[in-house]
Amino acid sequence: MNTTTNTALRLSLVAAGISLLAGCARSDKPESVAAAAPPPAEISIAGTGVFPESITSASNGTMYIGSVGKGEVYRVAPGGAVAEAFIAPGAGGIKQVFGVLADDATGTLWVCSNQLGAVPAVPGALHSFDLASGAPRAQYAFPAGGMCNDIAVGTQGDVYATDTPGMQIMRLAKGASALEVWAGKGAFGPPGGVLDGVAVVGGRVIVNTLLTSKLFAVDVAADGAAGAITELALNQPVTRPDGMRTHGADALLTTDGDGKIQLVKITGNQGEVTTLKEGLEGPVSVTAVGKMAYALEGQLAIMMAPPGGPPPPAEKPYRAVGFALP
Repeated sequence: MNTTTNTALRLSLVAAGISLLAGCARSDKPESVAAAAPPPAEISIAGTGVFPESITSASNGTMYIGSVGKGEVYRVAPGGAVAEAFIAPGAGGIKQVFGVLADDATGTLWVCSNQLGAVPAVPGALHSFDLASGAPRAQYAFPAGGMCNDIAVGTQGDVYATDTPGMQIMRLAKGASALEVWAGKGAFGPPGGVLDGVAVVGGRVIVNTLLTSKLFAVDVAADGAAGAITELALNQPVTRPDGMRTHGADALLTTDGDGKIQLVKITGNQGEVTTLKEGLEGPVSVTAVGKMAYALEGQLAIMMAPPGGPPPPAEKPYRAVGFALP
């Protein structure tokens, strides 16, 4: 999210033309093959009141987008430029959709669902769906007052989800039937810091805090328990980070509240920050597809505008902006 909650977000095809050079005048092969279609410059999401919050991609390039406003999940076909409805509102008990994560290893689409502002309060939940069909699989409740924000999967198959108001990481151990509090207890800061994005880099779980603009690394013990928790020392600030995704063996992509996408290369407890994209409007999540990345613009400031305050900005067409990765 690019704002506080009301209690305190891959296949782009990249191919060069291939020349098949004949060794002599006679050949039954064509002299050249046309280049594949370039990846789309942006992904469009039709409609108003969508307020998308998270984007993820599978290994075959399919992208998935979660909608807070519509309470559904969209899917973008490999190489496509338009998000189509995939998981309907209410399917499997989902409400407002926040984080989404494609898990190729288990064929699962993990989904964070919440019902903000409900009276009485309704705790968030982690849901699982079939990655190919969208059929519901299971639902895992958060603690009372908890909010499921974003998701990552560890190298051993454990699933981690951030509890934003609780300032803690929930874990669904591989094969388990219920979530457990895995890490927190004040280690990420006091209540109100807005624990948000999560990714797994180099075997450690990395989380960020949106309001305090910090990144933390959590060691994973051999038995899966949380180990030491360390704030990463960044060479330059990442402002109000939101959605994050693992990128390669030692880095992650993260949004920045100043309209940027940042690459953070992690060495030990140090983070080297490089700006990859600027000029975005309210980026909430990012995902990589081949040599491209797509940054999702959520327009959540409109949805979260307080009653009686200044009028929010006008709603614009919803999109995920593509850009080349270095």
